[in-house]
Amino acid sequence: MAKRVALIHPQSGLMKPGFYGFSWTFLFFGWFVPIFRGELLVGLLHLAITVVTFGLWQLIIAFLYNKQYMTRMLEKGYVLNDNEAVNEAARQKLGIMKI
Repeated sequence: MAKRVALIHPQSGLMKPGFYGFSWTFLFFGWFVPIFRGELLVGLLHLAITVVTFGLWQLIIAFLYNKQYMTRMLEKGYVLNDNEAVNEAARQKLGIMKI
């Protein structure tokens, strides 16, 4: 089950929810998930791969999607902005070292 962690972009102050763990939403809704999260090109890529693999991609990527999403958000400059226990759990699950 996916766990929620708050993200914030320090320069803009924009806050977004982040997730880590198995993505039930991706398993059931597939390529719609990245589109709803504002990642149109990623959603279209997942749609194409899902069609080519006859849906098998959706089963596989459900294990990986939240980590990929969080990686993209962190690379865009977002930082974890939850309480320290939640932040630490997210760091461990995502393989992020605390500086």
